[in-house]
Amino acid sequence: METGRKIKIALVQQANTRDREHNLKRGLEALEKAARAGARLVLFPELSFLPFLPQHPARPGFEIQAEEVPGPTTAIISQRAAELGVVVVFNLLEIHEGKTYDSSPVIDSNGRLIGLNRMVHVMEAPGFHEKGYYHPGDLGAGVFETSAGRLGVAICYDRHFPEYMRALALKGAELVVIPQAGAKGEWPPGLFEAELQVAAFQNGYFIALANRVGREEVVDFEGGSLVVDPSGQIIARAGKGREEVLLTEVDFSLLDNCPARRHFLPDRRPEIYNRL
Repeated sequence: METGRKIKIALVQQANTRDREHNLKRGLEALEKAARAGARLVLFPELSFLPFLPQHPARPGFEIQAEEVPGPTTAIISQRAAELGVVVVFNLLEIHEGKTYDSSPVIDSNGRLIGLNRMVHVMEAPGFHEKGYYHPGDLGAGVFETSAGRLGVAICYDRHFPEYMRALALKGAELVVIPQAGAKGEWPPGLFEAELQVAAFQNGYFIALANRVGREEVVDFEGGSLVVDPSGQIIARAGKGREEVLLTEVDFSLLDNCPARRHFLPDRRPEIYNRL
């Protein structure tokens, strides 16, 4: 990592319809807008170009919405990433060997698919009937070397598990990106942000969360996408209840002297934790 290296990142807070092609077209427009504004990394929310399928219990045939990786959407995003020279992380319903996953391809600025992360933890709750749609991810806690830095990926529900967030730090993540589908009133006021602030502070990385927005058939998604620095401070926040492309700059030199990298991570004692 270069000392003092700064990059601009963009979080696309987009409302989706049931028309995948329309959603993808609008997403590509947002991608180009972000790149023209100087973004080196563009992040999309969970199920980036689909309606939020798990708001209803799964029914036979939902797999028609799934695709392989690499596949058609990955090819389109890869082409645009290469043309614009940006790193892109998005999210889709993946099908692999007959199983479906909540998955995020990671595409480098040359258009190459350099990684794939599958959501490890799968939730079941009203409006979030995910266990019928997704198999638990089997690829581990993904950290990928990109032209925009070492990116860790935590898909939506994974962010609530401290073990997972710590694993990303131990693998050297500089920036953790979170494709999210978070609803209005889902958590007590302030907890949504505080959880990310604590995770960034304890683990010594930036966090960028891109949330869905807009009312769908069952769930009203809040927006409020945000970026947190490694001292736990919110440095950028999108509005709630509206579409937005949130642009901000992250300064990776802040990682060197943040509390987690100076104290918490070096002072870990994993050899005794199972004895407690």
